[in-house]
Amino acid sequence: MVHSTFSELTCPIIGAPMAGGASTPALAEAVCAAGGMGFLAAGYLTAASLDTQIAELEKLTTRPFGVNLFVPSQEPTDTEAVGEYRSRLEPYARERGVTLTDPPTADDDAWDDKLNVVISRRVPVVSFTFGCPPPYVVSRLHAADVYVVATVTSAQEALAAHEFGVDALCVQGPEAGAHRGTFTPRPADPDEPGLLALLAEVTDAVALPAIAAGGLAGGADIAAVLDAGAVAAQLGTALLRTPESGAHAVHKTALVDPRFTQTMVTRAFSGREARGLRNGFIDAFDAVAPRGYPQIHHLTKPLRAASAARGDSSDMSLWAGLGHALSRSDPAGRIVAELAAEAARLRRTVG
Repeated sequence: MVHSTFSELTCPIIGAPMAGGASTPALAEAVCAAGGMGFLAAGYLTAASLDTQIAELEKLTTRPFGVNLFVPSQEPTDTEAVGEYRSRLEPYARERGVTLTDPPTADDDAWDDKLNVVISRRVPVVSFTFGCPPPYVVSRLHAADVYVVATVTSAQEALAAHEFGVDALCVQGPEAGAHRGTFTPRPADPDEPGLLALLAEVTDAVALPAIAAGGLAGGADIAAVLDAGAVAAQLGTALLRTPESGAHAVHKTALVDPRFTQTMVTRAFSGREARGLRNGFIDAFDAVAPRGYPQIHHLTKPLRAASAARGDSSDMSLWAGLGHALSRSDPAGRIVAELAAEAARLRRTVG
């Protein structure tokens, strides 16, 4: 099959799936047209909306593309801690004229329905975040000729994914923007290996194709992970400011605003660790935010939406990787082609 391995791409770049609206069929198509592989993000969509996006992308390209799904959490939610966090948020929300809604007691992000969509559509590549799909799901996907990728953040997770029968790994370093793809939520470890060291650990432990993700912003970054054994480099933040991206205009502007000098890993917005630009909301609530994904995601959603509506970045989840200041507003296809060419030149020079 043409999509049987990422090493067959004419351009070794993957467009990262970015849930919440940033990933669009137009962005995925642009990456595909440049010779890479674009992805749609199923997270937070309804199954019907996902089906519509896949159909739209299929009209735009005949090249292989991917869809990313969130694996439902098996962690019990501490409802008391979520309630206490809500109590802390309520005065803050009232000051901004925002009414908080009750988060659902359970939410599997329409897991079964979305699996049915990608299987019925025979999507070429399906990746997973927040865990590994169980073997029976991997078998269902393989029966539909779907190539399966698991996002991993450690050699231990890579070994588990290999045992479950996946075809490839997306190795996510701690430099990555947005949610950490850990199988179970856990705090950031200051001694955690960076992407290159993590990639070496994973490829030493598991003989599966590895995609490298996390803070990659320039041709030198891409060359480095390819030289370290990755079959492709996954770009997310680097494509957020493109015209094809569905990211909010305030978010796009903040990525290169010199006032934002730091990214932080926080669970203040969603109850799960994620890297974003440090802003007022993080300063106010990072220290007291409990784990509780996706309940806290739903709890803070009205605050985030109101902040975006008034053009104010202070309460938005401004997800960003470490290379955010280098992001460009050029068309996505141009960025992908130029970065790939730069990486190729660097690798030839070194070689």
